[in-house]
Amino acid sequence: MKILMVLTSHDTLGDTGRKTGFWLEELAAPYYAFKNAGAEIVLASPKGGHPPLDPKSNEPANQTDDTRRFEADPEAMALLAETVKLADISQADFDTVFYPGGHGPLWDLAEDAASIALIEAFLAAGKPTAFVCHAPGVLRHVKTADGRPLVEGKKVTGFANSEEDGVGLTDIVPFLVEDELKAKGGIYSRGPDWASYVIQDGLLITGQNPGSSTATARALVDALKVAA
Repeated sequence: MKILMVLTSHDTLGDTGRKTGFWLEELAAPYYAFKNAGAEIVLASPKGGHPPLDPKSNEPANQTDDTRRFEADPEAMALLAETVKLADISQADFDTVFYPGGHGPLWDLAEDAASIALIEAFLAAGKPTAFVCHAPGVLRHVKTADGRPLVEGKKVTGFANSEEDGVGLTDIVPFLVEDELKAKGGIYSRGPDWASYVIQDGLLITGQNPGSSTATARALVDALKVAA
């Protein structure tokens, strides 16, 4: 089992002067769910190298056993320091792809041609894909083989408008994940704010928020087992 995890390279939170990036729990929790399943993991990002960490995700209130384990894990930190450039990745080399969130992906991965083509290639090859929290937003320009929006008519979830409002960034982000999924024809549903909530529709798996990270990863592992 070989799993690609795609991280953002974007580090600027709009015009606030604050930093953003990927959300640590959304990398660390799935990383260990995949490791526990015996997977080989490759990390990639649009620019390659060390992707930016959202500093807020590493504040004490947001740390977890998995985030602390990840930061103390030399192998994991070495992978993070040298992510592969996304343009150099081929879906043929992997069984599946997982996108952690954080606000960064809304600016770069949502508009990144290599990312869009990669997701379309995974799905065309019949391989499951998974996205958590803000990462479902990277699907906004992904199309089916017949040119329709990928999420059209599909059951999906992602970071809720009320959760974005809760972190005070509704007017800062380039778009709201919930609104965008609905605008593209997605059948959006959600659980309570910050509670684990995961939806699977065929090859597409989406999780609502950071607390959904482990469950989203486990759903992807289960989907791989079914596909095998």
